[in-house]
Amino acid sequence: MFERLLMAGSLALIICLILGPFLIPLLHTLKFGQNIREDGPKRHLKKAGTPTMGGIIFLVGIVAAALLSAEQPTSAEMITVVGAMLGFGLIGFIDDFIKVVMHRSLGLRAYQKLIGQIALAIGLTWAAVYLLGRGTDIIIPFTPIHLELGWFYYPFVAFIIVGITNAVNLTDGLDGLAAGTTLISALCYTLIAMLGVTQGGVAILAHESDLAVFAAALTGGCLGFLRFNKYPARVFMGDTGSLALGGALAGLAVLTKTEVILLLIGGVYVIEAFSVIIQVISFKTTGKRVFKMAPIHHHFELSGWNEWKVVLTFWTASLVCGILGIISYLPSLG
Repeated sequence: MFERLLMAGSLALIICLILGPFLIPLLHTLKFGQNIREDGPKRHLKKAGTPTMGGIIFLVGIVAAALLSAEQPTSAEMITVVGAMLGFGLIGFIDDFIKVVMHRSLGLRAYQKLIGQIALAIGLTWAAVYLLGRGTDIIIPFTPIHLELGWFYYPFVAFIIVGITNAVNLTDGLDGLAAGTTLISALCYTLIAMLGVTQGGVAILAHESDLAVFAAALTGGCLGFLRFNKYPARVFMGDTGSLALGGALAGLAVLTKTEVILLLIGGVYVIEAFSVIIQVISFKTTGKRVFKMAPIHHHFELSGWNEWKVVLTFWTASLVCGILGIISYLPSLG
């Protein structure tokens, strides 16, 4: 088992390190450059033109490594979690393509992205319940309690899936921020998938090793991408990458029955999303802003922190959230 995990992580890392130097110049040549918000931190204006859609790099690495390393690469679990990642990644790719290639600054309309995300979220929950027999109960963090939700499971979990994928997208605003936090979350899910072999003496993951292998590949892919995405970034992942990473984490959460625990492991994403919600509500109701700029990582930048300090601080917070999430999962093992 450990050998397969090591193989998956190492292979994803190597593929990314090999693919990056070929794809980044190609993105340059194709003029797939990032547009920078003029109302954002002024120091970001120098990043204009940096190649985007670089999420393709780690998507290739993760998929190849996971399928080559899995005990059963065509298992329903592996197909479902890879499909979730690629499905959300496809929405991001279309959005990036419209913005970068067709030069329409808004990309997909918000409602168009939302429809696609909801459809994928419902498809993921349906597959988990009806194809994989995961049931409609959820784990209550820090307790051994499984709460049966019945039909309410579908909208509840779909809301979490759509929310977390968009939250990862919001987090992708500084060099290496989303890739680093997802690396930590993926490490947590590698451990959770390994621990979740049995629950109260009853097997709950038919191919738990496949999910662990996928999570290990996700870890290696993010690490490899950081080689090119850390400050100062040579390439951005774009919505292609950020939505795919969100979809990957959502898929792992649903298939390991840790949908609520994902909100702890991905605490940084949740904070980023709530900072935007708070900012919008405050401005619309009072005309005042709570933060200097949202998402909150920009607030710290505008408060005088350099970009690398913000990223390191958020990585540390992500590690703390990940440890908390794992601790909250342990009582459910029985």
